[in-house]
Amino acid sequence: MAYRLGAKSRAELAGVHPDLVRVVERAIQITTQDFAVHDGLRTDAEQANYVAAGTSTTLDSKHLKQGDGFGHAVDLVPFINGKLRWEWPAIYPIAAAMHQAARELGVRLRWGGVWDRALSDLPGDPDGLEKAVNAYVARRKRAGVKRVFIDGPHFEVLR
Repeated sequence: MAYRLGAKSRAELAGVHPDLVRVVERAIQITTQDFAVHDGLRTDAEQANYVAAGTSTTLDSKHLKQGDGFGHAVDLVPFINGKLRWEWPAIYPIAAAMHQAARELGVRLRWGGVWDRALSDLPGDPDGLEKAVNAYVARRKRAGVKRVFIDGPHFEVLR
């Protein structure tokens, strides 16, 4: 089934770096899991609220306007039965579509499921991406991190 971005998702892409917008637009064409753009460009106040709520860990987010005037991050949330659902089994196919779209378009991305590697350095299939997340969590725990922050819906341009 072919999916498309709705009006709200397109509105969330306003102010996002054009390279990232192109990847999202390609990913929605090839994904096996429908998704919505939940967040693109954020204000400082919105970001502060996310940090206060514990859903973000930094006030220096790539969702904020960067030096080139664009936000460099989006959050893509699975759309299931008419609702946004933050569920890992549905997130992996979206990450796989973003992996393929970024490769096709020559755009380097970082994914919030595995913060310490470029998305292109990870496997491109949902099962491989799940294993990569588990390996990332294990690496961080071995490094002494008590609470590993992973953010499956998050994608950002690597510069």
